[in-house]
Amino acid sequence: MRALVGEAEGRLPAERTLAAQIGCSRETLRAALAVLEQEGAIWRHVGQGTFAGPPPRGHLVREQILIEATSPAQLMQARLMIEPPVAAHAARAASSADLGYLRNLVEEGRCAGDRRTCEEADARFHRGIAEVAGNPVLLGVLDYLAGARRRAAWQREWERTYRRLGVAEFTGAHSAQHGAIVAAIAARDPSGAEAAMRDHLQTIEAAMRA
Repeated sequence: MRALVGEAEGRLPAERTLAAQIGCSRETLRAALAVLEQEGAIWRHVGQGTFAGPPPRGHLVREQILIEATSPAQLMQARLMIEPPVAAHAARAASSADLGYLRNLVEEGRCAGDRRTCEEADARFHRGIAEVAGNPVLLGVLDYLAGARRRAAWQREWERTYRRLGVAEFTGAHSAQHGAIVAAIAARDPSGAEAAMRDHLQTIEAAMRA
């Protein structure tokens, strides 16, 4: 992976293409890309993709300012506007391989045993829905929103929610809702997938407000 990035100029191919070129799963690829991004070997631009090399000067500053100005409530509002229609599109676009991929992501969440693992699995699931939908602009927007989940304010809300509900109860409810979303996608039911995603996000929103 490092050799490929080192030889690349400009934007990298889509994740599916990269995974096929390297001969690894998308889960493995995403983990490698996360490491390379932390090292400054690659950078991401909302709606445009992943690029080789360090980010342009000022790029991280601009994005960080916007992320830091976003409250947990505003983030959930944005997710409710964007993610349900993305799930509907995934129901129209999903292949058999995509369905297997999403089911594996649901199972990862079900097996999560602590807060960090649960949150990471949840982030992978929601990103997976956007990947299956196949629109790189929407994927970039959701990647951008995911950055806000690393903010201290969001983490405090999550910590409070986990303390109240407990990890087992929280992961169980999450996994059941994730499973309902995937079931609607597998049934080629766009309206059902959209409704299931909206219900899921509203459940999270309500839990964080309680």
